[in-house]
This record gives sequence, C-alpha cells and structure tokens, in this order.
Amino acid sequence: MINVGILGAGGIAHVMADTINKMNEAGDHTAKLYAVASRDIIKSEIFANQNNVEKFYGSYEEMLEDPNVDLVYVATPHSHHYEHMKLVLEHDKNILCEKAFTVNAHQAREIFEIAEKKGLVVAEAIWTRYQPMREMINEQVFSGKIGQPKMLTANLAYDIDEVQRLYDPKLAGGALLDVGVYTLNFAEMIFGPADNIQANCIKTVTDVDETDCILLSYDDGRRAVLTASTIAISDRYGIIYGTEGFIRVENINNPQKISIFNSRYECVEEIDAPKQLTGYEYEVREVCNAIENGLKECPSMKHEDTIHMLEVMDSIRRQFFVVYPFE
Repeated sequence: MINVGILGAGGIAHVMADTINKMNEAGDHTAKLYAVASRDIIKSEIFANQNNVEKFYGSYEEMLEDPNVDLVYVATPHSHHYEHMKLVLEHDKNILCEKAFTVNAHQAREIFEIAEKKGLVVAEAIWTRYQPMREMINEQVFSGKIGQPKMLTANLAYDIDEVQRLYDPKLAGGALLDVGVYTLNFAEMIFGPADNIQANCIKTVTDVDETDCILLSYDDGRRAVLTASTIAISDRYGIIYGTEGFIRVENINNPQKISIFNSRYECVEEIDAPKQLTGYEYEVREVCNAIENGLKECPSMKHEDTIHMLEVMDSIRRQFFVVYPFE
C-alpha cells in the first residue's frame, strides 16, 4: 500500500481525499490517505478530521520530512506547481501533480529531469487521460460506425468569473490552463498532435485570456475547433464528425456517455461510462502501480505527452500575447 500525502488543503485536495477513502471502503487498498499539509495548521487539522487523515502538518516541509510518505499529491494552484514539485523532489518523494502540470514546458522539462536523476515517479493528474472512457471513445470513433472521422469540436466553459486567481497573472490566470487544457487533451487523444495551430482570445482587464477559440489543423484535412471560457456555461460536448455519422461525448471534463448518430441524425447507440467512485481512482491506481513496479512514468500520461501539451499551450499563449510576470 502506498502512503499518500496531500500538499495543499483546498477544494481539489478534498476530492482526492474522498477518492482514496472510497477506494478503501470498496476494498481497494492500493493507496492509503496518510497525511496532509497546509501553510495553516488549523486548516490542515480541519481537513484531516473531515477526511480521516492520519497525520496533519502546518508546513509542506514537515510533511515531506516524514519518512512514511511515499507519494505526494500536489493540489496547490498551478502557478505554484513548479516550486512545490521541486521541493517534493528535494525530499525524494514521488509525485502526482494536478493539471496544468506546470505553467510552461520549460518548467516541466526541468521537473522530469530531476525526477529521472533521482529515480522517482512524477505524473500529471489529468484524469481524462487515465479513465477507461478514453479507449472506449477511440474504439467507437475508429470502428467504422461513422465512416472516416473528419472533424471534431469540443467546448468547456463555466461561469466562474468570481474565482479571483483566474484573473491574476501572478497566479497564471486565464481560461487556457484551467479549462482549455481539457479541450486540447480531448482533441489530441482522438486526432493526435496537430500540424498547425491557430488561436485567438478575449482578454480580461488584467490581460489574461477569458474566452479562447482554437483551431487545430491536420495535413490530411482533418480539423478540430475548440472553445473554452470562464464567463459562460457551455454544454461541454465533444463531437466527432465522420463521413457516415457522428459521435457525441457528454462532458469532455469527465466523459459520461457516448452517443452514436447515423447519417440520418438518428441516435443508433448509447454507451455509458463505467461507474465511478469519483473518476480520480484511475490515476491513483496507475501512479501507485508505477511506483510499486519500478516504472519511470505512467503509461496513460507519459512525460513526453505532458511536455507536448505544455508546448502547445505555450504556442497558443504566444498567439494570445499572454505572458506571466514570472516567465
């Protein structure tokens, strides 16, 4: 069993704690929720009491010095992932880090280089890459049921403009790293890396992106049109269009259903996602398996895939003219 320490005690940390507890309740003892650390000891203690965590600490360093911590889940804002992962690696701990993994590709390369030298597992926790729906969607897209896939659209938008960090350049704010990353991952999991990327955005008064439009072009003629925003509510659909029909995926942020339509726009088949605990259990199992079996990375989200996705987002931000002050 892998002892997990959670670095950060915010909303996403509660989801991970709930996941591991539910795994244990279901008889899956792959991981144990062992420790939590916050800069605020009271917040850490409250989190531990709420989530049945054995140990709680008032600093990240204290938790990282605990020899019983095997894996650290980094649950802080993505603007701080780089510095926090470096701190974790200095203490020789394995890492599962929330998306976006880092702010840019340069930071990610450095983290992976350190991990490789130390022989530690570091993985990006973008849950859609680990979920079984990833392969289920691809199986249907390339089954011939909709003919040859030619186009793809994906959108993800939430009315979350009250979240202040999304407006703060110092915290790597903007729609792209927070929600747009899911549209890009959805498209690339199906169509692969694009040959050309064009993008534009509407900016906030703080000069970060608020609504994004991205066009992925492929030399064979395929196209993917992606939209993301923090000021509207969208249907969150991903749709793959073929020569003989189309496939609609409900909620690209956590796919729940695949609907297959024929050329007459009739829904001919529906496939539900396997029952989830929270949807995070798949990434937990895979990173723990990597640690226990001496793997260097998680097969579902290899280091090169994380770096590539950050390179894509770096190139998009250049088109947006969005640069963070610490870059």
